[in-house]
Amino acid sequence: MRIVRFTTSQEVGQGEPSYGVLTGDLDDYGQPADDAVVVGLAGDPMYVGIKLLEQEYKLDDIRLLAPVLPRSKVIGIGKNYAAHAAEMGGEVPTEPLFFLKPNTSVVGPGDAILYPRQSQNVHYEGELAVVIGRICRDVPAEQATDVIHGYTIANDVTARDLQSSDVQFTRAKGFDSFCPLGPWIETDLDPHDFTQGRRVQTFLNGEVVQDGSTADMVFDIPALVAHVSSVMTLLPGDVILTGTPEGVGPMQVGDEVEISIDGLGTLTNKVEARP
Repeated sequence: MRIVRFTTSQEVGQGEPSYGVLTGDLDDYGQPADDAVVVGLAGDPMYVGIKLLEQEYKLDDIRLLAPVLPRSKVIGIGKNYAAHAAEMGGEVPTEPLFFLKPNTSVVGPGDAILYPRQSQNVHYEGELAVVIGRICRDVPAEQATDVIHGYTIANDVTARDLQSSDVQFTRAKGFDSFCPLGPWIETDLDPHDFTQGRRVQTFLNGEVVQDGSTADMVFDIPALVAHVSSVMTLLPGDVILTGTPEGVGPMQVGDEVEISIDGLGTLTNKVEARP
């Protein structure tokens, strides 16, 4: 099931958010079929369950929002692909390396990635994102499925020069708009689907710049949930970014970034100068 969060207003920042279920299949480019519709839901399904309404919406008549607004935090996982660790000049960590991004960094599909004045080297990082579905702590890896609401796509945008100068990651990864999420949450998959391998691709202005597989993650999803929850309580709507394949690189104002993951669709954002 594909859960969307949307508004009927086409104006950014306007309209009351609603939830719905996207019908139909995806094409080879991760796009919904032409006859796909969104069936309305009575509230956030993470809290009230799936309660279908009679309203249906065509995709052309709504604007998709970030499918989840993390209740408290976004947890990023660093160097979880060996090839990416190598391209960054580092070793693969012996246990998951993680950092936090504020929930204010989250934007949705089609929203702008705002290039900050403080940086001259902003990078894309296409990633699989895990959405937590209930309050949990000290989750055993074998029970991780019980606390996962679903999966979506993320761009862990990073100001690489600030990451280098600051040593730690907070400023480099925490700017407003530095965590695009979407376009929906897929609830019918489990961690094993990604262990077997789902293709992760990032396109910069239509050209492939990242092409990896979730099978290459050093630490799989159950291990990540177990490790993070052994440190901090996870709340419904919290998001874990599972790391990026090799091929990260700079974006410029005016660029368009698309991130596709097999079975999850395509997340598209353009880069604009921060006002």
